[in-house]
Formats: sequence, C-alpha cells, structure tokens
Amino acid sequence: GIADLSGQSSMVEEAAACHDGAMKQTSFASAEYAGKKRQTRRERFLAEMNAVVPWARLEALIEPHYPKSGKVGRPPIGVPRMLRMYFLQQWYTLADEALEDALYDSQAMREFIGIDLGRENVPDATTLLKFRRLLEQHDLTSAILAEVNAHLSERGLLMRQGTVVDATIIAAPSSTKNEDGKRDPEMHQTKKGQQWHFGMKMHNGVDAESGLIHSVVCTAAHEADVVHAHELLHGQESQVHGDSGYTGLDKRDEIKAAQAEGRLRKNIDWRIAMKRGQIQAMPEGPAKALYEWFERRKAQVRAIVEHPFHVIKNLFGYRKVSYRGIAKNQIRAKAHAALANLYIARRRLMAQGVSASAA
Repeated sequence: GIADLSGQSSMVEEAAACHDGAMKQTSFASAEYAGKKRQTRRERFLAEMNAVVPWARLEALIEPHYPKSGKVGRPPIGVPRMLRMYFLQQWYTLADEALEDALYDSQAMREFIGIDLGRENVPDATTLLKFRRLLEQHDLTSAILAEVNAHLSERGLLMRQGTVVDATIIAAPSSTKNEDGKRDPEMHQTKKGQQWHFGMKMHNGVDAESGLIHSVVCTAAHEADVVHAHELLHGQESQVHGDSGYTGLDKRDEIKAAQAEGRLRKNIDWRIAMKRGQIQAMPEGPAKALYEWFERRKAQVRAIVEHPFHVIKNLFGYRKVSYRGIAKNQIRAKAHAALANLYIARRRLMAQGVSASAA
C-alpha cells in the first residue's frame, strides 16, 4: 500500500511539474507567429530599435521616480514594459487609447513589449497616461536625450566640433470648435513664404558631423529663430552653421555674455548664410561667383539638419502637436529627438555590435 501511495504521489508531482512547464512555455498563438517566414517592415524596425536603445541606462533614470509596489492594490507594471510602450507611442504617433487598441491588434508590438494575451491583458490607456505624467513631472525626457547622447558619444558618433542650428514648425489645431471656444493661447501663427502656419517651432541644435540632435527648444511659431539660438549651443563647438534667419547671431548680447563667462568659445567660426537679396544685388563678375560658390558650400553642411527633421516629421509622424501648451509638447519633442538620434545611428551602432544586452 505504501508503495502504491508513493507511486501515486510521484505521478502527481510529475503532472504538476509538466503543468508548470506548460505555463512557462509560449502560447500557441505566439509559437505560430514565431514560426512564420516573412518579416514585416514593422518587425524589422522594432528589432533594430530593440537592439540599439540603451534600455538599462534609460530604465535606471526612471526607476528612482517610479512608484514602488505597496501592500494594498495591484502591483505597478515595471519600468521596462512602460518605457517600451511609451516609445511605441512616439514612433507611431498614437494616442493612449489608440496604442492600447494597436497592442491588441499587433502581435509584433506585443512581442516588442513582451505581452502574451494568453496570460495577461495589455496595460490600459490610463496606465500609459500616468507614466507620461511621471515623465513630465520630473522632466525625464531631457534626461533621456542627454543619456542617449552620452551613449552615442562614448561610441564616437557625436563629435561636438560644429553645430547646425535650425527650426521647423509643428502645426497646432487652429479651430475654435472646442470646450473653451479658443485656440491654444501659447501657440501662434507665422508666415513662411506665402503661407500662414499656426503652431509652435521646434528649434534644434544638430551635430554638423553626424547629424544627431544635441539640443531642443520649443517656442511659439512666431518667435524669431535667432533669439533662441544661444540655447542650442553646447559650448564646445568651433563652428556654428545657420541659414539667413540667424544673421547677426555672433553680435547678440546673449552670445557675447556666454563668451565672456566662458560658456562659449571666443574664436567660433560663424558660418551664417547671406540673405539672398544681398547676393542678387551684387554686380555680375568673379566676386559674385565666389560668393555664390561659398554659399553653396555652406548650404551643403546645413543640409544635414534636414535628416532628423525628416525622421521626426515624416517617419515618426510628429507634424502636429498632441497637447495644449508649449511645455508638454517640448517634453514630447525631446523624446522624439532622442529616438531620432538612435534611428539615425542604428546601422553604425549595430556595426559596432551594440545590443540591448550590452548597453
């Protein structure tokens, strides 16, 4: 009898072990998805970004501010999963509810975050909203941009010898058909060429060698580019490039003050474009041809600033603001800048063998 009981006991333990093993295995849907042959563009993009984002460093920035699990209530979702959700939201320009729906629809997104619907639900939109507010409250996207740039500098990808300054307009809703019956008071309209725009300006300081963003400032759209240029300089550059909107930058009081205090070099080479009318007014001859050649060379260097703008506005879809007020949109713009830098540098990082585990 004792032998029979011990035999039954071992069978129960064996069955329990098999059950625990089955629980740890991937679900049938996940296994079927993993076995498919063709890789989509979304999967390829997410795999590349998963490999180059320095997850451990960014999670360490957020962890001290993240709520800890208490004795009562549901334990909070971990920082790694919430950070991945937040980055998905920026890459695909999705509202909180839209991202929740997309995660239920897209196996690729769920695999990126690490969610198996066979065992758990997708974190809801309110959870993501609270995480965004946490980032806003502690200005953590500024820290994320700085940490990403430190990561890139350590790998020799951010040179810091020259800076290109430029700005782009991010549109805002101009309609007054809302609860207040008013447009966002912090946004403004401005005329560019023959067209009027309403929204904000995203001013960027971009590394002249690599095309990576190192500084971001957001203002109302009507504010002059040259007024905020000093906020885009990190102080180590020996050259500053800008279009004709930055004429007179080297003579501005804030630049002279920064040089006097040692925050900027005194011997900066200011390569600011001449106004088109000045060149057109010159008499034809060798002198005008020389000026035109020099302006073309300066324009070739400035063109590098268009790459991050293309990534942010065309690939990530950040053409319109998502929130009211400059401050909230600047927080989002800095997150876009950090992610754009990783996207631009992804092939060089992968060639160096940088992976998520190594970072």
